[in-house]
Amino acid sequence: MSTSRRAAVPPSIPKTRSNTTTSRIPTQYTPPPPPPSYSSSSQAYKQNSPLSQSQSQSHNSPNEEDQQQSPILSRSPNESHAYSHHHQHQHQRHSSRFSILTIPSSLLLLLLSTKSLSLRDNLRDMRNMKNITNLKYRQRRRLCKFVSILFFSCLMLWSLDHYFCYGSSSVVSLTSLFSFSASDSSKEGGNSNPSNGEEGEEEVDYEVITRSSSPPRGGSMRKLTDEILKNLFLDAETCRATFPGLMKEIDDTVAKGPFKVKRSSDLGPMQVRIRDGKIYVVHAQRKRDLSREMVNSRTAALHQLHRALVTLPPSDRPLVSDLDTILTINILDTPFGTALQYTRNADPVYAPSNPDARTFLIPHFSFWAWDLPFIGSISRAASAITNLETTQFQGNRWHSHKDPRAVWRGTTWFNSIHNLQLRYKLVSIAKGKPWADVQSLEWTMTTTTTGNGENQNATNSLAIEDFCKYKYVLHTEGISYSGRFQFLQMCASVTLTPPIQWMQHTTHLVKPLFSSDLDLDKARSLRMRKNGKTKDTRAKPGKTAKDGIWTPQARHERAWPKRYNPNKANIVFVSPDWSNLEDTIHWLEEHPKVAEGIARRQRELFVGGGYFSPAAEVCYWRELVRGWAKMARPEKGEFEELGVPYEEFVLSNGWD
Repeated sequence: MSTSRRAAVPPSIPKTRSNTTTSRIPTQYTPPPPPPSYSSSSQAYKQNSPLSQSQSQSHNSPNEEDQQQSPILSRSPNESHAYSHHHQHQHQRHSSRFSILTIPSSLLLLLLSTKSLSLRDNLRDMRNMKNITNLKYRQRRRLCKFVSILFFSCLMLWSLDHYFCYGSSSVVSLTSLFSFSASDSSKEGGNSNPSNGEEGEEEVDYEVITRSSSPPRGGSMRKLTDEILKNLFLDAETCRATFPGLMKEIDDTVAKGPFKVKRSSDLGPMQVRIRDGKIYVVHAQRKRDLSREMVNSRTAALHQLHRALVTLPPSDRPLVSDLDTILTINILDTPFGTALQYTRNADPVYAPSNPDARTFLIPHFSFWAWDLPFIGSISRAASAITNLETTQFQGNRWHSHKDPRAVWRGTTWFNSIHNLQLRYKLVSIAKGKPWADVQSLEWTMTTTTTGNGENQNATNSLAIEDFCKYKYVLHTEGISYSGRFQFLQMCASVTLTPPIQWMQHTTHLVKPLFSSDLDLDKARSLRMRKNGKTKDTRAKPGKTAKDGIWTPQARHERAWPKRYNPNKANIVFVSPDWSNLEDTIHWLEEHPKVAEGIARRQRELFVGGGYFSPAAEVCYWRELVRGWAKMARPEKGEFEELGVPYEEFVLSNGWD
């Protein structure tokens, strides 16, 4: 009997255990034959995958990259280099974090391997005890335990790595496991085509990208000190280095070449002579022919120009002291002819056909002061806004303390020639809506204390700094530009506006996010379902602007050929008829980190970057005078007289 039972023992299990201590060396493992080669098909898949295409685009030349980029994620060559470098750094940081997490995972696997070896010994003992039936049951049960422990350990490690490296929730679902590679593609800059309308398409999580990206200016760019921002004696080289891109409008106009300067008519714009660094008024309209605001605008321009010249640093005086040129200053809202002007048309199609026509943009007169009780001087307004933003809305207080509505005050009949119903439609759409604080100004006239004039005021106006108490500020252009724009840009609030059609001297610095690039239809559908409405309003493939979806017109794309994604933009463009304004505001409310990023980038650029500072203004005026004098060719015999000295002219603010 014993002989037959002994023969029934499997030959792979030894009959007795050795009493001597030996090292447990596993038997040599013979790997199975390799599977058929899929290198060709795998290579073809990698070449056609969206991730490989986005990676291949990152190796293109800068010019090719600008042509191939998607509208929502466009960036300049320098930004593209910084973008790829940033994600390379992110990848290295994630890899280092992952390597730290692999240490406990390796220890865990070593523990499990040791446990498996002890299980093998137990199996041998059980076989020696001749309990074959119980052995199979326990073997299967222990195997299931081992697989379960291994699976949940790997799941826990992956969840920890995903939380620490990517900043997302540590709650793991099977869906997130299988969509991890797709989300990585979106973080690296890939974006699905919103017009496809296919089920299961990946959506870019802007909240995750915002948390993982670097601060817009405060962390990645140096912040200018008050000492620099108030320094009126910076030389030309320091000005360009301190305020990069500020002189773009001047450089573009100078690049067009020389032009002729003709004498103005009696009702034409003011002309002044710059000689030996001094100002002389050659021609000026009579005060009776101008409105009070026009007279104030003309006087403010003279003061701005005079301040820039008297604060000229010694190193730059030879550049101006040898000049003898004639400046033409147009203070009207609409640009014409060759002059220093407040605005120009953003669409290059509307550029003047006259080869001698030049528009040199100058800072708005409100950079000196605005004779309205709710605005005043720009220094007062800037100080009040800074005090408001730094004391009430720092950190998390931006979300909890700012009014979540969109605010606007203005005159409804004051509309641009490009959009004659702009302000009327805004008031109509926002009327009675809980997300809006939109009102038409109710003007009144009051007599001055001296009795020699009248002042304008509005009973429902807001102090210009009070606009910054709102999360969203609405910008509307007037007959051409709007002088209120720079005050709104001082706020850490999201500026919402139709695509800007009139450029001022710093407008080119804005980075627009087109609301047409956002999935507003999906956000609207989710909001309706939340409110108990089941109708799906999401756009279907092939929908056009006629079906209720805004598509930027050709003039908008010519004026703003470059678009920015939500995590680079500092302003939001909405439909010119305001039809998607409500959906855009709701989208921003559903993405609070994105909204705050857009708002803070705006203030950090124009205020923190110093582009609205006194130092930047005098730098700009001095460069403007040099650029004009370099290309201006006054007609001979037209300007023989010296003119009235500036100091004498401003005493009476012009002639009657």
